[in-house]
Amino acid sequence: MDYAPNTIFITGQAKPSKEDAISTVYNVFFLSFIVDTETDLIVDVTCNTVRTMTQDFIRSLLIGQNLATGIDGMVRDIQQRFFGLVQKTLIVALKDAHNRYMMVKKNIL
Repeated sequence: MDYAPNTIFITGQAKPSKEDAISTVYNVFFLSFIVDTETDLIVDVTCNTVRTMTQDFIRSLLIGQNLATGIDGMVRDIQQRFFGLVQKTLIVALKDAHNRYMMVKKNIL
C-alpha cells in the first residue's frame, strides 16, 4: 500500500497483563499508526493481536479518528465497546502513541 507524503508512521506500546493470551505470544502489545500530519487523522492501524477479528475491531474504532485531539473520545469508545482482556493495555498503547505523535509534531513537523 502506498501512503501520501504527508503521512508518518508512529507506534505506541504497552505491557499486556499475564491473564491475556497475547502475553503468551508477545511480550509487548503495540499499536502502529499511519497518520496524516496535515489533518492528524489516523489513516491506517495495525496491532499485534492473537486473533484477526480483534485487530479488525480495533481498526474500526481508530481509523478516521484524530490522534492529536481525539484521544478522549477514542478511550471512551474503547471503554464502551471493547471488552477484550487487553482493553487497558490497548488504552495505554494508544496514549503512548498519542504522546509520541505530539512530541513529533512539536519537534519535527
